[in-house]
Amino acid sequence: TMAKAKRISAACCPPKPKIEERPLINSEQAVSLEASFKVLANGTRLRMLHALIRQPDLCVGDLAEAVGMKTQAVSNQLRRLVDRGIVAPRRDGNNIHYRVIDTCTVGLLDQGFCLAVCTETCGESATATSSRTDELRSDAQRA
Repeated sequence: TMAKAKRISAACCPPKPKIEERPLINSEQAVSLEASFKVLANGTRLRMLHALIRQPDLCVGDLAEAVGMKTQAVSNQLRRLVDRGIVAPRRDGNNIHYRVIDTCTVGLLDQGFCLAVCTETCGESATATSSRTDELRSDAQRA
């Protein structure tokens, strides 16, 4: 259940100070963070995670149908997410169901959506603002 997943995540991720108040990460922490980002830096796995967040506890076949892929391809991608501790399997007879157990990943995916939407909607205005700033600098330098 999601309550159990939250308990597991809480045990793994106790409350921490704000990021700007934490000491600079060391090399080992940076490598671990990089590995997490590499697993998440895949459109297929992101779509699968989003499907599992929207409908927890999907079997491989249902997840494959949800993302429009073959079950073998989904199974291969799920293995990476399981190995990283992001999702967990549960056997039900002949079916294996998966659910997201890392609530930090859910939050990161939500923040990623926010960033993508902001980049899409604000990117054009930011580019225009940057161009206008460059024009003003050129005008000031000529004066």
